[in-house]
Amino acid sequence: MGFPETRALWADDPAQTDLLAFDAVAQTVADALLDEALDPVALGLSGRWGSGKTTVLRLVAAELEQRATATRKVLVIDTAPWRYDPTTGAKESFIAETLAALAAEVSRSKTQTREIKDLVVRLGKRIDWAKALKLAATTSMSLQIPSVDSLLDLVKPKDEDPTQVRGLEAFREEFAQLISSEDLQHVTAVVVLVDDLDRCLPETVVETLEAMRLFLAVPKMSFVIAADEDRVADAIRTRFRDTGRPLEHGEDERQDPAALYLHKIVQTTIPLPALSFFDTQAYLLLLQLQPLMDADQLQVLIEQCSGIRQRGGSIDDLVGIDGLDLAEEKAFAARLTPLLYEKLRGNPRFIKRFLNDLRVRQAIAERRGISLDAAVIAKLMTLETLMKPEFDLLLGWFSESKLPEQLQQLEDEAQAGASDRLTTGSTDNEAGSADEEGQGGPRRGSSRDRVAVAPRRQAGQFSQGMLRWAKLRPPLNGLELSPYLTLAAAFAGVTLIDDSLPERLREIAANLLSGSVAARSRVNDEQLTGLGDGDATDLMRHLGQTMRDQPGRQKDAVNAIVRIAKLRPGAEQAAHDALLMLPAGDLSAATPLLIHASDPPRVRAALSYWSNALPDGRVKRAVDRAITLASGS
Repeated sequence: MGFPETRALWADDPAQTDLLAFDAVAQTVADALLDEALDPVALGLSGRWGSGKTTVLRLVAAELEQRATATRKVLVIDTAPWRYDPTTGAKESFIAETLAALAAEVSRSKTQTREIKDLVVRLGKRIDWAKALKLAATTSMSLQIPSVDSLLDLVKPKDEDPTQVRGLEAFREEFAQLISSEDLQHVTAVVVLVDDLDRCLPETVVETLEAMRLFLAVPKMSFVIAADEDRVADAIRTRFRDTGRPLEHGEDERQDPAALYLHKIVQTTIPLPALSFFDTQAYLLLLQLQPLMDADQLQVLIEQCSGIRQRGGSIDDLVGIDGLDLAEEKAFAARLTPLLYEKLRGNPRFIKRFLNDLRVRQAIAERRGISLDAAVIAKLMTLETLMKPEFDLLLGWFSESKLPEQLQQLEDEAQAGASDRLTTGSTDNEAGSADEEGQGGPRRGSSRDRVAVAPRRQAGQFSQGMLRWAKLRPPLNGLELSPYLTLAAAFAGVTLIDDSLPERLREIAANLLSGSVAARSRVNDEQLTGLGDGDATDLMRHLGQTMRDQPGRQKDAVNAIVRIAKLRPGAEQAAHDALLMLPAGDLSAATPLLIHASDPPRVRAALSYWSNALPDGRVKRAVDRAITLASGS
């Protein structure tokens, strides 16, 4: 529910459309970059991995392009030191990319004076072009350099040129001449957008920062460094500790020297805000709707979200457009938001990954015949992926055949108000407003219907996290969850073992309940007749509990129970009791026909019990037919 039929996954690439209201951040960064009073400037854009820093850099580039004119161009250079060739020094690579972009801009100039070409040559000779030119060539498409040959002609000195390589120490002076030259007069600012610096090795981090520091005093040069500031500081700390070089520090010895070093390069850092509760909900909604509408329609909804954010409304204030009903998508986003907001801390990448995992799991489940509403799978996956200890507890209940009663007790305690509200100002309805009817298929009765007969656990038996999860819509008690839990356990590599069953019986039980004929045939009659009376009783009780909790496995369970009863005459009562564990309401029409006239009387007696418990209908007719056949009449 709430997913497009295409089941397409979301790419883990920077967003082309701003779904996160980051335009305000991008515009603020652009203001600072174009402020002549701050020329030159280096800004930090700090945020955790997956918080949307690369998306903001793209928005900054688009904003700068929008503000530029034909006579006041802003040259934007994208670079990511994380992708530098490890055989090339980071400092040389960084300078090479900048020079390559400037050289390409000069090559498009109408003047193209010999003096500027010579200047570019001299600058190029100050770095190891044997290494760096390879990098410049590989970035030619992104930098829009006409061709590698043109670049070579532009920077390669003639054989008779007597210019001597003097190193990088005089680079800034000549670089300033290039930036202020007539060929680049139309360029108001050169902005270098540095991405993924926090993914680099410490040596690359420090060398890249040092290269920027070399440029900082040059007018018209600006930098935006998108990185987790704490990780960059850690890299600086590690680098200087490894080399034995002391960190420079200010007068206040109590401050972190690594942070002080970084602050000498970066004048100010703009933190990228984590998504709020509303932002998370809006992001989930917009992600779902993005494949369903064109760009103009989506933009209308984005603008609506911006207005709601400013005036403090809720996602319910969104109005559908062009006849598109948003009710299902709103309900789905509302169900997921509480736990994703708490557990993923407003991280867009993690949210997108969760949705992708959900789509994959839903697709696999459907192809294996597991029919569960997407909201049910999403609720189970929040436990599976975000609350692993609690999910292990759920699997434990499942393997011990205690899942129905434990879920009932959990949901009863959650609904009784034992848990705190997940977020300030949230309500139970915030987690979803759809009716219970239709959420994941037919139910055998809600937990509220059984409160009077089900023993309630003492308050405090469940963790607060488990209780908050239980309050999410839809309720799960009464749904057939066993196929999904079996699938989830297989994905996690977890073996579902009933601790109440002796270890010597577990392999026999697993084979008897297997859907594979080969596995069932591995249990021969000698193994079953060789069981002690206690083991036979335990085994049949396990089989009965399994089909009670997993009605889809009743055929294999009934066949196994009947087989044991026929081989062990003293186990007839245990077989009868095991068969009666299967509620008549879960009986399939084919199951009664598994019991024949040759089976023990106590086994055949289960048919009469089921017949008396069933209302008129197809299944009752099948039971009565089996009774007739089993009586031999």
